[in-house]
Amino acid sequence: MIGVSSPTICISVIMLIGAVKALIMALAVALGVGFYTLLERKVLSYIQTRKGPNKVGLAGVPQPLSDAAKLFIKENIQINASNKLIFVLSPVIAVAIMLSLWSVYPSGYGQRKFPLGVLFFLCVSRLNVYTVLLSGWASNSKYALLGAIRAVAQTISYEVSMALILLALLLSRQSFNLKDIAYAQARVPFSVILVPVAAMWFTTCLAETNRSPFDLAEGESELVSGFNIEYGGGEFAFLFIAEYGRILFIRALTAVLLFSGFMEGVGLYLLTVTLLVAYIFL
Repeated sequence: MIGVSSPTICISVIMLIGAVKALIMALAVALGVGFYTLLERKVLSYIQTRKGPNKVGLAGVPQPLSDAAKLFIKENIQINASNKLIFVLSPVIAVAIMLSLWSVYPSGYGQRKFPLGVLFFLCVSRLNVYTVLLSGWASNSKYALLGAIRAVAQTISYEVSMALILLALLLSRQSFNLKDIAYAQARVPFSVILVPVAAMWFTTCLAETNRSPFDLAEGESELVSGFNIEYGGGEFAFLFIAEYGRILFIRALTAVLLFSGFMEGVGLYLLTVTLLVAYIFL
């Protein structure tokens, strides 16, 4: 009996460890999203000669936690004319797609050996288009649908250029594995060798993540926030987490692809480069 049950116990332990790692990664991404929004608000406020969040707690640092608590305890208003099932599921699917992207990241909490990691990123990141379109369509609002169509048109357009730019980086190492691409930059980063490619990648990433000047997908003046106009409370928070989690992943991917030199146990260097890239994008 012991011999028969031992493999089962080992498999159960491995699955449990994998589930714990996935939970830690999800919590880390959620916290990262919250404090990245704080960084964004601080950077933009000081650029515009104002203070930004500084009232909650010590110098406004717990502000993201306060915002998250406020959103999740608000009442969810259901629109009678909406397709309720898709309306509720779209934000959840968006978060699931975003978290699956982070499994590609070369760390102890993702897939450490992912031979086709970049290909997986290209395939899964394209699914975000469907959640945007379904969110706008399921709301059954002309403003939400118009915003969804605009967002989908822009996203699809720049996905093509992103894939073509990635090809140049992949051909430099002839591998889909992010770790292989990172190790190839141990001496000289690709951003130094491939300056035009790095510039085009930077511009495409701005468009893919709907940052200025490519923020037409969420034009507040003419569309009142675009495809997510009918969402509020926890559902809006899920869409927000999915969007900013994807933005953070693109920043981390940029650090790995262009400024890396990722080595085992030297995560502080990559974290510093990721934060620097995230600041430049802001």
